Amino acid sequence: MKFITKALLGLGLLVGFTSTAALAADYTPEPVVTASNFYLRGDLGWSWLETQNNNDSVFELGGGVGYRFNDHLRTDARFDYAGVGNENHDFGSVLGNVYFDITTQSIFTPYVGAGIGYGWSDDHGDNESGVTYALMAGVEVNITDNVSADIGYRFRQIIDSETYDNQALVGLRYSF
Repeated sequence: MKFITKALLGLGLLVGFTSTAALAADYTPEPVVTASNFYLRGDLGWSWLETQNNNDSVFELGGGVGYRFNDHLRTDARFDYAGVGNENHDFGSVLGNVYFDITTQSIFTPYVGAGIGYGWSDDHGDNESGVTYALMAGVEVNITDNVSADIGYRFRQIIDSETYDNQALVGLRYSF
């Protein structure tokens, strides 16, 4: 009788373990989501600012919000201000930008871009404003799945004006 009880108990345990293993084989874990396509960006840099009356080197500050459509195309809206701390010479803009990212098999992603929007400048009381365009080039360096550094160059000009600047920028992008 002890033999039959032990055999039935062993058979029950064997069936229990095999059914658990069979259920585990059908289990598909949820995918891990690392980042969405939306991002925030912040930039600091230096601007070599030219107007009809003056040329100056000034501090640049900017930020924006963007969306990555795929590995090659992204866009953002950003606000930039050159002339922080300079009371007599500044250049601000609000631009919509489009970037083409050149994907590589490394942490580095070169890009080129263009933008259009509105800009304004104050040069010792001589104010200019109007449609502004920008041309950009640089490289993104992936730090984590959500954070990347950006090192770039940008040319920005108010159309039909002598106000333009060349900028060297460094920044961070955080993807949600």
